[in-house]
Amino acid sequence: MKKKLGFMIASALTVVPAANITAGLCLFTTSIVRANISLGQTQGMAGVNWSAYAEQIADMEIMLSENRTDEYYISSFDGLRLYGQYFSAGTDKGDGIKRIAVCFHGYTSYGGGNNSAAAVFFLSHGFDVLLPDLRAHGNSEGEYVGFGCLDRYDGLEWVRFLQNKYRREDREGRLEIYLYGVSMGGATVCMMSGLDLPGCVRGIISDCAFTSPEAMFELVLKNKYHLPPAPVMLVANLVNQKYAGYTLNKCSSDKEVKKAKVPMLFIHGSGDKFIPESMCHTIYKSCASEKDMLIIDGAAHAEAYYKDKTAYENKLAEFLEL
Repeated sequence: MKKKLGFMIASALTVVPAANITAGLCLFTTSIVRANISLGQTQGMAGVNWSAYAEQIADMEIMLSENRTDEYYISSFDGLRLYGQYFSAGTDKGDGIKRIAVCFHGYTSYGGGNNSAAAVFFLSHGFDVLLPDLRAHGNSEGEYVGFGCLDRYDGLEWVRFLQNKYRREDREGRLEIYLYGVSMGGATVCMMSGLDLPGCVRGIISDCAFTSPEAMFELVLKNKYHLPPAPVMLVANLVNQKYAGYTLNKCSSDKEVKKAKVPMLFIHGSGDKFIPESMCHTIYKSCASEKDMLIIDGAAHAEAYYKDKTAYENKLAEFLEL
């Protein structure tokens, strides 16, 4: 297999212009390799003035720190050590149901990074919260970013971990798990919807997801670098397959939701210039299960909650039947 892949790469490089080869290799090394990615580069592309929300975010992070009850490590399907923080609400509806929200963060972030708002919301409504660090992020192992294609399987392992932790509640039908994700985390939960999810997973909430990693990178290549996507992505995919073990078109949110069986809520901002609103509509249209959508007017990438907190929380409450 490795010899065949090496031959494919060598063959591709003979027909792809040198500039595009360089661009493809650069895309891989600067976007997939953990050692070279940074939160700053992502925030710059998102176009959000996060300093305007700094005090609000800091208050939520303090609340989370006061509610953290445990830290856990599990093994991924390919042997990586994955880290997650667990927060206990301490209260519930009094109906004996254990409700847990598993919240997946975005690219270059970490468990509590851009999920603090959602985590606080869930905790305030009686949900326990699990905040995993995705592979190659935070305290989790991994040299290469999974962009949802690999993270979906890691997410399933976290669900299985919770089933084992609350095996009695799960066995008695009293365990309800909801999946939530922002940006790359949003794509992760969309891609998880196509897996054979256990019955305890009751709903999925995706905020500003991309249709596929390849589609996202094609937009960046065209809009920011003015490069033809096809030859660059050919090189990037071949190299990514060799080192990270998957191609950037291996799976996509809009294809995986065609197999969805649980209710899904899709959220996006109309002012998102990084992951355009049109991707949300594409994913929504493809979704086979019960579905709903919320578009926050003027919100940039991952800004929807802060742009209109009332609309965001009301839609979450409606979806969760709170």
